[in-house]
Amino acid sequence: MLIKNFPKLVVAFSFAFALVPARAQVAPQADQYIIPVVAGLGGADFAIDWGAGTRMEGITAWVDVFPPVFPRKLDGIGFEVEGRDLNFNRPSAISKMRQDTGLIGPIYALPRYKVFRPYVKFLAGIGSIDFPTIAHTNYSHDTFLVTAPAGGAEVRVWGHLWLHADYQYQTWYHTFGSHNLNPNGVSFGTSYDFRPIRTE
Repeated sequence: MLIKNFPKLVVAFSFAFALVPARAQVAPQADQYIIPVVAGLGGADFAIDWGAGTRMEGITAWVDVFPPVFPRKLDGIGFEVEGRDLNFNRPSAISKMRQDTGLIGPIYALPRYKVFRPYVKFLAGIGSIDFPTIAHTNYSHDTFLVTAPAGGAEVRVWGHLWLHADYQYQTWYHTFGSHNLNPNGVSFGTSYDFRPIRTE
């Protein structure tokens, strides 16, 4: 199961990010090359909205870009690209189930604190689902429009390395007629902030 192996993945991911050279902010910001990106990898535990109490696990990855073109008052506004694959710990009754999403949208990360960063985001994109074959058909896969408000926080643990946790509520529109599917759950993992460390 993913949950049992996840601590090993986090350690490996954290070690890999720790090897990325970090350039200290010793020069004026205008003279320094800055990569305004936060990238992360983690696990997910979602209620898949396919029967009461049905849950699955998976992996998720994200990249946040914070363009340095906004006024100081708008610091913290950016864009996120996120991918999630729920493909582990399938219930035996729906052994073909899989839910994947590729989403993009605005994010606001409160930049006020040096070691704690709450955020909210609203993402939209495509959801891909494999499901048990409908009787007397070959219909067992489809894609749908997905929107997903979410919120969470990151805590800095060392240098540019942060621990990450959030909650997301998805709406898959008009799945199987007028019905909407609403998978929702938590994601958790590690992110690396390529920007200079805040000292104020």
